[in-house]
Amino acid sequence: MKKFTFLALATLAAVPAAASAADGLAIAYGLGALGAGLAVVGGGIGIGLIGKSALESIARQPEAQGPIGTNMILAAALVEGATLFAIVVGLLVVLK
Repeated sequence: MKKFTFLALATLAAVPAAASAADGLAIAYGLGALGAGLAVVGGGIGIGLIGKSALESIARQPEAQGPIGTNMILAAALVEGATLFAIVVGLLVVLK
């Protein structure tokens, strides 16, 4: 977590330096790409937590494997859909 915080702060510290070298449009492109990348990371973490919780639930109640698995797949699909939507929005900002 400390490495991620350091990386995020280093990225934000580099933005003003880039602002003096380039126009505001380049900053928007960079922030769009950064947003798309953060969406992927957040979606991956969310799907991992969904899977972890489902496996723990199945370990506690093996007879409930069917409904838990179905709900896990549905929740993971919703998270993945939101992640893909965020990636598309970020790429639209970058490629516009």
